[in-house]
Amino acid sequence: MAGGLIGKGTANGKQYPGKLTFRVFVTCMVAAFGGLIFGYDLGISGGVTSMDPFLKKFFPDVYAKEMNMKPSDNQYCRFDSQILTLFTSSLYLAALVASLCASSITRIFGRRLTMLSGGILFLAGAGFNAFAQKVWMLIVGRMLLGFGIGCANQSVPIYVSEVAPYKYRGALNMMFQLAITIGIFVANVLNYFFAKMKNGEGWHYSLGFAAVPAVMIIIGAIFLPDSPSSLIERGKDEKAKQELIKIRGTSDVDEEFKDLVEASQSSMAVKHPWATLLKRHYRPQLVMAIAIPFFQQLTGMNVITFYAPVLFRTIGFGSNASLMSSMITGGFNALATFVSIFTVDKVGRRKLFLEGGAQMFICQIVITAAIASKFGVDGNPGMLPIWYAFFVVGFICIYVMGFAWSWGPLGWLVPSEIFPLEVRSAAQSINVSVNMIFTFAIAQVFTSMLCHMKFGLFIFFACFVLVMSGFIYKFLPETKGVPIEEMSVVWQNHSYWKKFVKSASEEANAKVDNSC
Repeated sequence: MAGGLIGKGTANGKQYPGKLTFRVFVTCMVAAFGGLIFGYDLGISGGVTSMDPFLKKFFPDVYAKEMNMKPSDNQYCRFDSQILTLFTSSLYLAALVASLCASSITRIFGRRLTMLSGGILFLAGAGFNAFAQKVWMLIVGRMLLGFGIGCANQSVPIYVSEVAPYKYRGALNMMFQLAITIGIFVANVLNYFFAKMKNGEGWHYSLGFAAVPAVMIIIGAIFLPDSPSSLIERGKDEKAKQELIKIRGTSDVDEEFKDLVEASQSSMAVKHPWATLLKRHYRPQLVMAIAIPFFQQLTGMNVITFYAPVLFRTIGFGSNASLMSSMITGGFNALATFVSIFTVDKVGRRKLFLEGGAQMFICQIVITAAIASKFGVDGNPGMLPIWYAFFVVGFICIYVMGFAWSWGPLGWLVPSEIFPLEVRSAAQSINVSVNMIFTFAIAQVFTSMLCHMKFGLFIFFACFVLVMSGFIYKFLPETKGVPIEEMSVVWQNHSYWKKFVKSASEEANAKVDNSC
């Protein structure tokens, strides 16, 4: 089969003892707080850029254009401003830099310190933005927020994948995505209510409340235990075994502990993980570390997320109505994530990827037709009926749900569980970096794309959804129920990737034979 599925059970027939203990559930839940800071920022930035007092203070040209716009003007170009988009997108360049630096911190000092650093940097950024008086303060604050997000996104998915029992790894890892969606929803709700403040100071509170998830991840990182893999990697084998007993709820952990030690020994033999990742043997993991986050951004979901209020205002909603609509879509996003949590370890990763892709593609075509029928190419819709507003928001919600139980959580889960320990930190840094590069690119050019491509923008993303669904069908094996230390067997059994993985194994055997 194209997908290279493996049989039910685990690789090499291994079935590690252990259960879903309260300790591991709480540990994964607290670690997932790292997703709150990312989600809150995704939700908050689009909301404040649609608040008139915020625009008037920091982006007066955009505000003047907004105030002078007539219904007959081209609505597609309503918010086309590179400075305004820089406010949103500057964060992701900082996150890119931080994720690369965080790789070494995560490998040498453990996952917890990286999470803690992320929380502190995000807290500093929240303070800068809340009390900003000039645009440069906003940009500096955004960059500090980006450093925090880069650290959290690099460390949290790895930590959860290492701590979670293999049978529940998918559901527990998706708590990270659930935290992202909750952060988005909370940000949308706060934007809606703060925008109603009569004194025009609501944007201060929207940006300042980012301190709350920052404090949560800081406190959580202080009290979280290190993962067994991280402890072994730093030479603390006895402590690692005791922690493994605690999180598995059984003393029968010898086989799993032995595999963790062997993986760590292989890891320690690798002095240059970045160079090692480029070897032919790791080609499947490298391709997935690049392709999955690349495709995740080109679903168009982040455009919907951080530009939802701007997008809704563009298609005829008022200021408060646009914030309400984005709050509704944020709620559907959070609720739909529960579907993936309860199904990912039952139906598998591939089926969710493919179903979500089909759902998003259909919705994008319908949304394209709806916007084209009213706005045409001149961007002049005239009067928009209420049923039209409900229709567009409804299909955007269905689209958001398709993303929320497929590419949203799986875009973080799958890369974090397929990397061998020796290249895990480096590969996860590449995963986060590619994610942030294309988040930045899409955020920076979205308003210009909307202005020039008009309703064709949704066709652009729909085409990529088709391509990425074909990629998943052909190249991604099923990883459900496979222990993270045994993941190499998945690639060895895959119809395409086995020629890379097995050839490397054969080369190693040949070297042994030659030395004898």
